[in-house]
Amino acid sequence: MAGYLLRRIFQAFLTLIGVSLITFLILFMLPADPARQVAGRTASAEQVEQVRHQLGLDLPLWQQYGRYLGKLTTGDLGRSYVQRSQVSDLVTSRLPATLWLMATAILFELLIGLTIGAVAAFKRNSLLDQSIMIGAFVFVSAPQFLLGYTLLYVFAVWLGWFPIGGYGSLSQVVLPALTLGLLGGGWYARMMRSSVIEVLRQDFVRTARAKGLSRLRVIFVHIVPNAILPIIAMVGIDIGIFMSGIVVVESVFGWPGIGQLTWQAIQQIDIPIIMGVTLVSACAIVLGNLLADLAAPLIDPRIRLK
Repeated sequence: MAGYLLRRIFQAFLTLIGVSLITFLILFMLPADPARQVAGRTASAEQVEQVRHQLGLDLPLWQQYGRYLGKLTTGDLGRSYVQRSQVSDLVTSRLPATLWLMATAILFELLIGLTIGAVAAFKRNSLLDQSIMIGAFVFVSAPQFLLGYTLLYVFAVWLGWFPIGGYGSLSQVVLPALTLGLLGGGWYARMMRSSVIEVLRQDFVRTARAKGLSRLRVIFVHIVPNAILPIIAMVGIDIGIFMSGIVVVESVFGWPGIGQLTWQAIQQIDIPIIMGVTLVSACAIVLGNLLADLAAPLIDPRIRLK
C-alpha cells in the first residue's frame, strides 16, 4: 500500500506540473493583454507598460513560469490582477459553497442513477427499461441552463416550494443540486444498467440463487457490490468536475461557488485566478481518483492495490 501511494503521489506531481505548464502557455498565447485590462481602456502606453512591469509580464515567458512554480512551492497561487487579493484567499472563500453543492449533487446523482439503472437492468427489454433509458438519454442531452430554468419555474415560481436563488440554507441547495443530479444521473443510470446486466450473467450469481438465498440477499450482497465498482471511478471524476465549478448552473441559481469566480476571471482576463482554479481542479480530480481507487478494495476484497 505504501509503495502504491508513493507512486500515485509522484504521478500526481507530474500531472500537476503538466497541467500548470499547458495552462500557462495557453493563457499567455491569448491575444488579450492583461496589462491593458488592468490599467483600463483610457490608460496611456506608459501606464500600461508600468502595470506590465509591476505584474512581471515584461519578463521572458520561461522566467515568469519559473517564478510561478517557485511561489507554488510555498502554497502561493499568486495575486489577482483585478481584485488585488491573494488567489488562495479568493478560492478558499468560495470552497464552502462549492463543496456543499458538490456533495448534494453527487448524492442526487447516485440516488437517481443507481436506483433507476438497477431497476432497468432487472426489467431489461421491457417497456419500463426502454422508458428509463430514453429518460436517461434526454437528461444527459439536456442543456444545463434549460433544465435549471425549468426547475426554477416549476418548483420556485409556480409551486413556491423552494427559493429562487441564494445560498446558506438546505432549501436553497436543492434545486441546483437536483439539476446536476438529473443531468449526471442519466450517465449513472446507463452505466449501472450495463454493469448489473453483466453481473447477472456471472456464475456466482447463479450459484447464490441455486443455494436458495433470498432475492434481496442476492441483489444487495452479490449483485450490487460487484456492479457498483465502475461507478466509483465516475464519482472520483465528478469530484474534480464539481470542484472546478459548474459555471452555467451556478449562474442560473446565483450560487457563489468557484464557477462564478472562474467566469468573472475569464471575462476580466485575470490569469492568476484562472491558473489557480485550474490547479485546484486538477488536484481535486487526482484526489478523487485516488479516493476511488482506495475505496474499491473496501467494496471488493479481491482487489489488491500494488
